[in-house]
Amino acid sequence: MKKKTLLATVFATVVVGTLGALGITDANAATALDPTVAPGGNFNLAIWQLQLPTGSPGSPDTISPAQLKGPTGYSNPTYFWTDKTDGSMTFWAPEKGVTTPNSNYARSELREMNSNGSAADWTLAGNHTLSAQLRVPSVTVNVCVGQVHLGSGGSSTKPLLELYYRPNGDIYLGTENSPSGGQTLHLVGNVALGVKWTYVINVTGNKINLTVNGAKTSYSIPSSFNAYHQYFKAGSYNQSSSDSTTNGAKVKFYSLTVSHS
Repeated sequence: MKKKTLLATVFATVVVGTLGALGITDANAATALDPTVAPGGNFNLAIWQLQLPTGSPGSPDTISPAQLKGPTGYSNPTYFWTDKTDGSMTFWAPEKGVTTPNSNYARSELREMNSNGSAADWTLAGNHTLSAQLRVPSVTVNVCVGQVHLGSGGSSTKPLLELYYRPNGDIYLGTENSPSGGQTLHLVGNVALGVKWTYVINVTGNKINLTVNGAKTSYSIPSSFNAYHQYFKAGSYNQSSSDSTTNGAKVKFYSLTVSHS
């Protein structure tokens, strides 16, 4: 009986992990998450660095992959923790917080890293995918829950794309017009506040493929981005600022995977 139970548990874990990687909505996915461990016990955080809305002006605190990984890894009761009821990896970003020099908005957000601890910095060539299941229980105005950011190759500090969620449930993809700036918004879905949904951001060559709850759209990447490398980001990048530390955006992840080929 014990052997059968163990096999069933392993099978369920593999199935749920596969569904999460594919971006398939599955209400049972949360059963694979352990609410008693740090986020690193449920998610592979060995390939992520965490940026917090704390620190000194222009220099937010960051938490390394080595600190994040594992069931006893880093957590923060205010900005980054495991929800004790459903095991979700939870991010909170207030309207008032420490920001990077190139942004007016605070964030509690993961930045992709390589397995050796160096910063991820991949070319447009190849096949690059970020998949997630999440929900947004609260947001003031707008929150970015996933992005592809420009890395080396030039002086731009812009994102290639950002995926936004708004209080009325609208989900927008913002695609950058050029490394110099200018963003075009595309309405790609609507999910009620607090309800789970999935996204898959895929970049291959000069094409962006986005899937939101199974609905796929595609966008061309302008050739002006060809010189740039990229990296993924995910979490709560709040898109509003004020003097309030109680207003902001809370984002809860139930699966988060990255693949490159």
